[in-house]
Amino acid sequence: MAVAKVVEITAASKKGLEDAIEQGMAKASDTLENVEGAWIQDIKVTAKNGKISEWRVNMKVTFVLN
Repeated sequence: MAVAKVVEITAASKKGLEDAIEQGMAKASDTLENVEGAWIQDIKVTAKNGKISEWRVNMKVTFVLN
């Protein structure tokens, strides 16, 4: 029987949404073992002069416990 745990993290990128998600998953994988996936809970942007300056994602990352 496998038991999984979920942690919530926030990641940001000036490049775009996909980059923010990839950075969050990469950092989670560096810190946690057995990362299985993530649920993107929220997406937010910050703007300057009417243009998007940063993408932010709030993610719930699932990993299997040893």
